[in-house]
Amino acid sequence: MKRLFDCIVAIVVLVLLSPVLTVATLAVGCFLGRPILFRQQRPGFKGRPFTIYKFRTMKDTMDSDGKLLPDEQRLPAFGRFLRSTSIDELPELFNVIKGDMSLVGPRPLLMEYLDRYTPEQQRRHDVRPGITGWAQINGRNAITWDEKFRLDLWYVDHHTFFLDLKILVLTIKQAYKRDGIHQEGHVTATKFNPQCKEPPNDR
Repeated sequence: MKRLFDCIVAIVVLVLLSPVLTVATLAVGCFLGRPILFRQQRPGFKGRPFTIYKFRTMKDTMDSDGKLLPDEQRLPAFGRFLRSTSIDELPELFNVIKGDMSLVGPRPLLMEYLDRYTPEQQRRHDVRPGITGWAQINGRNAITWDEKFRLDLWYVDHHTFFLDLKILVLTIKQAYKRDGIHQEGHVTATKFNPQCKEPPNDR
């Protein structure tokens, strides 16, 4: 039922928001250049890798040595707008249709984090990763790693169809309010380090 619901909703939303997707595609090409989409390997169900799709939000500006500048220097106002409105996440609907992701589930983090998890934290991969999730409506990037994992695992143990509906409704509300987009002092948040109590970076 969850998979069928995911596909139907993803297709309907893609059709309804096709004008937004078209404008965003043209605007990203104009303001940020190509490639239009940001592609990256992320761990999916049972940790199996898949390619996640997002609209690009950063420029490829480099220093004199040919190294990329820090994120905060490569993230223009337009990129911040895409992130704050969650428009950059819309291409993930194609991941949902492909079966890589669900509408609701723990956010797919980085492949490099896999060997840093405890066995308990690894359980977040017992369900498909989601575009939004229980942790996202309870703090998003502004919460600590411990809080995020606790919320992700609570979802893994308690997810139901009606809980997913609740999370989707609250996600729309949160996107409108633009809450929890980044950790204070960072363009999103710091990366996961098991030795430090820091909020996650799921970009």
